[in-house]
Amino acid sequence: MVDASKIECVWRGRAMLGEGPLWCPQFGAMGWLVFVDILKARLHAYDLASGDTHGWALEEACCWLAPREDGDGFIAGLRSRLVHLRLSESGPNIGAELATPAGEPAGNRFNDAKVDPQSRLWFGSMDDEAERPSGSLYRLDRRGPVCMDIGYRVANGPAISPDGATLYHSDTPLGVIYAFDLSPDGELSNKREHVRFNATQGFPDGMTCDAEGGLWVAHWDGGRVSRFRPDGGLDETLTLPASRVTSCTFAGPRLDQLFITTAAVERDEEGLAGGLFRVKPCVSGVMPAAYRMSTEY
Repeated sequence: MVDASKIECVWRGRAMLGEGPLWCPQFGAMGWLVFVDILKARLHAYDLASGDTHGWALEEACCWLAPREDGDGFIAGLRSRLVHLRLSESGPNIGAELATPAGEPAGNRFNDAKVDPQSRLWFGSMDDEAERPSGSLYRLDRRGPVCMDIGYRVANGPAISPDGATLYHSDTPLGVIYAFDLSPDGELSNKREHVRFNATQGFPDGMTCDAEGGLWVAHWDGGRVSRFRPDGGLDETLTLPASRVTSCTFAGPRLDQLFITTAAVERDEEGLAGGLFRVKPCVSGVMPAAYRMSTEY
């Protein structure tokens, strides 16, 4: 179990919608924890060695970053397009547009992504007002972007089990985390309800898996992060001093630090809302998988 008193706020910058935390070991002595503020269209990087946080304005809001396998920066999900983004200590540089799904409804934006162990990218879309079930779950690999599931108000997550056999994905307003069987060639099957939040838990937001297969889930309007066992049972809960918890990921040379993003939107009364938090749980994470670029699309 984790002692909740050990949770520390390492950055008090009040992100309006902090999201997409990603450990980038190639920067600095111990790596950077990169995350975005979607509503402010900003990119931030917390230096694990120095404790300093860098921040840069973007011309268009960024929803997530995923590392590229070739080491040439990231594939980044902006509101309506996927682009090549390079990052250095002087800041980000947005380059060419990459493969982007066609047919996304007006008023939608992209939201959250992960790369699986086979180097495929999984990302979701959502209605920007979180009202219409117009969001989808996409897969991107050498075959190009493919819509894999539809009908989401807010497609969130996703997360992939350490063995690559299960993909977790949620529809936040419904309070449901789904599990899919993920085949070696990237097909999904056996969609099922994995966890359903009750009225006191808030709503499932971003999530990540640890090395033992536990699923760590941020609770939007729930003020906590919970670990669920592979069978869907609740294992433990960490309470935070911010109600709108948005995502979490493991970082550090030993992948033994859990970083947690939050949101300050509509939470003026919460002094630490929008902060970046850190805690050392009793398990470690897995290295972020990197996306394999292809010239076939």
